[in-house]
Amino acid sequence: MHVRQPLDAASNGRDPLGGTLDSMTPATDGSEPQVQRGILPSRGRGAGRLDTTIVLLIAACAAYWLVLWPLVPALIESHPLLLEIVGGSTLAEVTVGAHSRLGELPLWFAVVAAVPGSMMFDWVFWWAGRRWGDRALHLVLGRDPSPRGVARREARAARLEAMAARFGPASVVLAYYLPLPTLVIYVAAGMSGMRLRTFLALDVLGTLLWVGPIVGLGYAVGKPAVDVVNRIDHYSTLLTIAVVLVVIVVQGRKRRHAGQ
Repeated sequence: MHVRQPLDAASNGRDPLGGTLDSMTPATDGSEPQVQRGILPSRGRGAGRLDTTIVLLIAACAAYWLVLWPLVPALIESHPLLLEIVGGSTLAEVTVGAHSRLGELPLWFAVVAAVPGSMMFDWVFWWAGRRWGDRALHLVLGRDPSPRGVARREARAARLEAMAARFGPASVVLAYYLPLPTLVIYVAAGMSGMRLRTFLALDVLGTLLWVGPIVGLGYAVGKPAVDVVNRIDHYSTLLTIAVVLVVIVVQGRKRRHAGQ
């Protein structure tokens, strides 16, 4: 991935969340890239504190979705709008669209309500790409040292570079539709030097382009969609418990094998 990391706050005196470039093209400042050691860069006064903040935010993102996941069955029938707002759940978006068809809320509100939950942590990965450069990309793509893992990581990086050159800033708008994880595209946007306000504007537009058709599907189906969700809710709690138990058993076996 031949994308250079832009200068950070320690080297240009600007806030690390700022920026000067709007495109997804490689950032070029005329200087040689700095050699960095360790997993996370630590440059300049207070750099360690900023890096720790990003790590904690990424961990909070993972914890948030893990906590929210088992609550979906309880919320999807009784509070689908709340679930849509806090989680951006696709199932909740379809359900809220169906409720809009029944006249319970305006269609435009059903669409807009999904935006906060859908893009809640996107800016964190933009920030990681902005600050860590290629290291953030490797973090998102995985650090599997096996030949297969390295080949997969290099293939994704090559695809990302080709898409960045082809679509430019539109990659953020089309992130949900491109054959790459959206987080990788957000990291690349940060690596390119894109301004935060530009990234957020494009991210909102892309989220609306994704959420709109999903909510529209629920609106088109109407009450049958609500009935289907109610039936799914009846079994989803049991399914969630079963999945959690399977994960616990598998992890327990892995630990026993590791200890032998």
